Amino acid sequence: MSELAPIALVTGGSRGIGRCVAGTLAAQGLRIYLTYASKQAEAEAVVAGIAAAGGKARAFCLNVADSAAVNAFFLEHIREKVHLALLVNNAGATKDAFIARMKDEDFNSIIDVNLKGAFHCLREAAKIMSRQRAGRIVNITSVVGQAGNAGQINYSAAKAGIIGMTKSAAKELAGRNITVNAVAPGFIETDMTSGLPESIREQYLENIPLRFFGTAQHVADAVAFLGSDKAAYITGQVLAVNGGMYC
Repeated sequence: MSELAPIALVTGGSRGIGRCVAGTLAAQGLRIYLTYASKQAEAEAVVAGIAAAGGKARAFCLNVADSAAVNAFFLEHIREKVHLALLVNNAGATKDAFIARMKDEDFNSIIDVNLKGAFHCLREAAKIMSRQRAGRIVNITSVVGQAGNAGQINYSAAKAGIIGMTKSAAKELAGRNITVNAVAPGFIETDMTSGLPESIREQYLENIPLRFFGTAQHVADAVAFLGSDKAAYITGQVLAVNGGMYC
């Protein structure tokens, strides 16, 4: 197994934080496998960018909420094909609404993608890494999983669940030399946040002690650290990247 090419698998790697994570890990010498749900052109652009910088990457269409699809993906592309050095569970979605107006399907779909999707990938990675007796898993949670947020009860619940899942998996897998940690971004400048009204942005800024918004690179650097040998004695932890927004 050690002779196989080491790769980092980044789910939701076509844009935003996932795109930056993929590029950062590639710059550190890892071969990148990234997944996307629907934006093939954006995913291929990430692959091309990594290649232009001298790295190696491949993009795969994958619905992480589909357990059977995740199992098939790992069987076809990962298991006994490569050395899975790092899994970054980043794939996510939002469907915001206040509690009284939130539909069952909107609650369930966010749990399916953000929480169950991370579990599906973690479970398959755990099987492979256990045989390797080595590996790193980094789950992307959120400040709203720690502090909550009005209008995001589905997303907050999913991200809080990831924290519990991270801590439990860390205890289960430590004996196999597998670390499992989480990164909890705060307000990060991405495509998802750029369209917010200025008044809302100002309200968020008032709650950030450092008085500036984070970037995807701040998050990617934290992921790269937890995925490296420098973090070999760190597991079951949640690293907040939020400017002090929630201490």
